[in-house]
Amino acid sequence: MMKRRDFILGGLGGMAALTAGQAVAQDPLARALQHYMQELERAERQAGYLGPRITIPQAQKVTDGVYTVVGSMIWHNPSNYGLNNNLSFMIFENGVFVFNGSANPALSQALHRQIQQITDKPVRWVAVENHQGHAHLGSSYWYDMGVRNFYSQRQAHADFHASWDIIKDRWSRAVGHQLTAPAYDISDEFTVFDERMDIDVGGGEVVQMHYFGKGHTPGSTTLYVPSRNVIFPGDNAYESRMLALFNYTDTQAWVKTFERFMEFTPEGTIIVPGHGVPTDMATVKRDTYDYLKWMHREIQAIIDAGGSLREAENLDQSQFSHREVYAQTFAGNARHIYRELKGLDLGDAVD
Repeated sequence: MMKRRDFILGGLGGMAALTAGQAVAQDPLARALQHYMQELERAERQAGYLGPRITIPQAQKVTDGVYTVVGSMIWHNPSNYGLNNNLSFMIFENGVFVFNGSANPALSQALHRQIQQITDKPVRWVAVENHQGHAHLGSSYWYDMGVRNFYSQRQAHADFHASWDIIKDRWSRAVGHQLTAPAYDISDEFTVFDERMDIDVGGGEVVQMHYFGKGHTPGSTTLYVPSRNVIFPGDNAYESRMLALFNYTDTQAWVKTFERFMEFTPEGTIIVPGHGVPTDMATVKRDTYDYLKWMHREIQAIIDAGGSLREAENLDQSQFSHREVYAQTFAGNARHIYRELKGLDLGDAVD
C-alpha cells in the first residue's frame, strides 16, 4: 500500500526498500531510515494535508444540512481537476457524512475546507458511489484525516480494488500526476454491503445505502436519507448530461435498476444525481431512463431490419444534441447498445 509520504519522499523510494525484511534487523542504516520515515509520517499527519491546494465550485445547499458540489459536465481533465461528478456531504448530530471520496486528495481537501466553513463537526463517514476513479481515488485523504468508516457496495469495491493501479494511472495521465500521485489504495479499510446497509448518524437519523442492481457500473451505491427527504442515486441517474456507456455498462439491466429506484423512492424526494444539479424524479427519468428506452427501441428496430453497426451509429439522435458531451458520446452509445442487443463483445475499458 503506497502511503502519501512516498510521494513526498520521492527519491528515497529505492533506499526505503532497504527497510524491508531482514535488512531492517541487520543494517543500522536501514533501521535509521525506517525510523526517519516513521517520524516524517507523524510530522506530516500533525501538519495536515501538504499536497496541492485547489479551488472548486461552492457547494450548493440542497436542503437543511445537505450540500453538494456540482462537478463539471465534461470529461475529467486538468482544467476541472478531475471534478466531473458530484461530491456531497450531510451534517448530522454525530458528524459529517461524505458521499464520494473524490478523484484525488486535492479535491477531497478542497471539499473538506468547504465543510469546515459550514460546521466544526468532524467527517465521520465516507461512502463511494461506484468503482470509478472520481468516486474513490481521493479516499486516502479522508483516511489521513482520521476517518475510519468507509463504505462501498461489494461489487464496486471488488472492481476498484482489482483495477486500482490501472485507474490511478489513467486518471493521473488525464488530470495530472501532481494531483493524483498522492492517492493510495485504502480498499482494506472499507466495509462492504450487498443489498442494503443502514448507518446510525445520531439524533434518530439513519443513512440508508442501497444497491438496486447493475447499471452504469456493475456495482453502485444509492444513499437515501428519509429524514432529509433526499436520495443520491450516483451515476445511475443523470441530469442534463448525455449518458456515457463503458464496456462494463449493461444498459438493459440499467433500465430495470432504474425502475426499482423509481419504485423505491417516495414521491417528492429530492434527487441529487451523479451528474447534474439537484432535481426531481421526472427530470432524471427523462434524461436517463427515457433515453435508454428510446435507444433500445430504435436500435432494436435497426437490428430487426437487418441493419448494420454503421446504420446504428448513424441513428438520428439530434433531439438530444443540447445535452453536454453529446458530440463525444452519441455514436458510441449507439454502437454500444447495438453490440449489447446482439450479444457481441463490448471491448475493454477501465475508468
